[in-house]
Amino acid sequence: MKPEHVIELSHRLIPGKEHFKFHTHVDDVTKILPEVKHRPDIWYILGEVTFCTHVGTHVEVPFHHQKNGADTATVPIAPLIAPGVVLDFSHKKPGETITLAELKQHEHRIRKGDFVFIRQGADKFYYTERWNDQAHLSIEANQWLVDKGIACMGTDAAGLEIPGTDYQPNHLCVCKAGVPMIESLRGLEQLGPERHLIVVLPLPIEGCDASPLRVVAIKKEGLKDILKGL
Repeated sequence: MKPEHVIELSHRLIPGKEHFKFHTHVDDVTKILPEVKHRPDIWYILGEVTFCTHVGTHVEVPFHHQKNGADTATVPIAPLIAPGVVLDFSHKKPGETITLAELKQHEHRIRKGDFVFIRQGADKFYYTERWNDQAHLSIEANQWLVDKGIACMGTDAAGLEIPGTDYQPNHLCVCKAGVPMIESLRGLEQLGPERHLIVVLPLPIEGCDASPLRVVAIKKEGLKDILKGL
């Protein structure tokens, strides 16, 4: 597949710049596995990573707010490889509400089983103190998206939750419905109004409520290239 047909939608994880715990360490393999031997001129290392499940671009799964909900090891993978659309709400300011009426203006673009990404243009704040500045979905708008039967919801902001609540109503809604939510995406403007194939693969870790991940969008031209090779 040609590189220009694949679009990266994840932030790079950088130690020391993340808002949640994220530490990396690499050492010569012999420090971790003393039984391994290698010549002095051979570069041979192993790395260790310690991180919060919500670090970077990450997906939250039902277990986040449902005691018996699917964790990152059991959440179904097939729905996380699906067509997706971007709804542009970059004109919204932090703290403002994306209403049901505003969302319904895009109804003709949303299909059952879609990824729906809410673009706020907030990815430019990711490595700054304003990383949590965001607009949010109203409860009715959030529920309407879930009722459309979408496969996954996402945003380039830190979230879509209603500020000032103590019960996470939008999170509860999507988790109860089994709809994963991706936060802190980047580069959604690259997708424009076109539909793309979205690929989201969380780490299959048992007992985790969320997972950092790499999200990619594949253009239709890229899909044609793949099919030619089958």
